[in-house]
Amino acid sequence: MSKNEPSKDQSSTTSGAPQAAADVLDRMRRRFLIGLGFGILVVVALVIVSDGPALWQTLRDFQWWLLPLILFLTTVNYAGRYLKWEFYVDLLQVQGLKRKTSLIIFVAGLAMAITPGKVGEVLKSYLVRRATGTPMAVTAPIPLGERLTDGIAMLILASFGLLTFQYGWPLLLVASIGALGVIVVVQNRRLVEWILGKLERVPVVAPRIHILHRLYDSTYILLKNRNLLIATAIGTVSWAGECLAFYVILIGLGMPANTEFLVLAFFVLASATVLGSLSMLPGGLGAAEASVAGLLIVLVADDLMNTQIAGAATLLVRFATLWFGVMLGVVALMLIERHFQNLEPVQLPAEEW
Repeated sequence: MSKNEPSKDQSSTTSGAPQAAADVLDRMRRRFLIGLGFGILVVVALVIVSDGPALWQTLRDFQWWLLPLILFLTTVNYAGRYLKWEFYVDLLQVQGLKRKTSLIIFVAGLAMAITPGKVGEVLKSYLVRRATGTPMAVTAPIPLGERLTDGIAMLILASFGLLTFQYGWPLLLVASIGALGVIVVVQNRRLVEWILGKLERVPVVAPRIHILHRLYDSTYILLKNRNLLIATAIGTVSWAGECLAFYVILIGLGMPANTEFLVLAFFVLASATVLGSLSMLPGGLGAAEASVAGLLIVLVADDLMNTQIAGAATLLVRFATLWFGVMLGVVALMLIERHFQNLEPVQLPAEEW
């Protein structure tokens, strides 16, 4: 047997790897539960700060007939993000991934939004490997590309309100510089290859250097100028759906339906999302909520905004833009094993990565 040839116990088919699948899903489940627990604590804290009984009355007065429209606008965002996922999968030339399987994998990944830094979304790469045999290192950079282009899109959406509100621009500037820095480094192939060459001399890294090369090759493809522009454009349109959903929430809470509040909704939600991502907390929990409520209280006149309305707006928008997606992801995770059982067996590589 050659050195690179997998042994019988190293390779398996999708139908013969239930234990490996169970182990990975169990790890992801633990991370999910940690994020869920943290999320419950954040909600409880928000209710306490917003004066529970008064907050409850504000929620009762909300125009609940607007909820279907709010969830539709959120779904527009998920649809756009799914198009980006398919765009990336096609760019990396993943073979044998059927659209139905790709869709359920994408939706399952939404449940991992409440893991720290959304690292749990690497679950999608693992599921693609099970479905097609594609090494995880090929598709693992997709979540990075998604987060980076989503972040740029939110910075673009937030910029519409910077001239009006002139608030929080230093943090948004830092985020912009950080995103630009990542892009510049990744696109400098000579620099990255030089760094990888140096790492080949490190005994601990050397045996896995081929994985780093594979990860970089995929990242380089995703962040080429043309691909970066297309993905960012998709992200800008899709995330505008969630900003519009927040605008509808504000109207449902009695805010004026005018251009000023439309700009405010885009600025507050986009800025809070960026700050939540920078915090690296599970789903931005805590940081995003504090940012939404805090910005509303600071930027809206006292005769229109109070702690209860800000708290209600925060709870509603986080339900519509975070927890709704998490619930969809949980349903997909509950169905995914049955779906994989119906797929044709695929020979998996000896190495996951």
